[in-house]
Amino acid sequence: MVLLPHVIVTVNSDGTLTVTIDGESFAPEPYAPPWRRTTFGTLIDRISDHRRTPVRVEVRETDGSVFTDIITPAKQHPTQFDPVPQAPKPAAPPELVEVTADGFVPGEDVAVAIIITHTDAAHTGIARALLEATQLNASPTGEVVLLGRVSGTYEIVSRR
Repeated sequence: MVLLPHVIVTVNSDGTLTVTIDGESFAPEPYAPPWRRTTFGTLIDRISDHRRTPVRVEVRETDGSVFTDIITPAKQHPTQFDPVPQAPKPAAPPELVEVTADGFVPGEDVAVAIIITHTDAAHTGIARALLEATQLNASPTGEVVLLGRVSGTYEIVSRR
């Protein structure tokens, strides 16, 4: 008997999705927004290992209706020939730019952050930023700095 992973997707009244696989909770990556209807394809890709593994998916709507389907991987078509490996292009040496500021305590650890976007704090004072995974993965430290330009409040959030 072959058992497929059983995925239950429950649609919440606020449009978010609660997901379990074989009874175990399946949450988004840390710092990622909650699953939503618009991320259903990404969700199924993650669960099915980019559609290499078939899964049984049950979607439970807010009105009580239930839809069930089996998502199967796409067939892989073998290539007729192996591509000719190409020599990697030599990487250009990095261009360095110096940034300086004063007023720090001698020997103090000073974080360097490049601002790539802005967000507003909610009425609760909580700030939330959505970043593409490639942006955060480009950071060797995995850290994000949230800095309030009016309050001076700052928070260093580490993904690792």
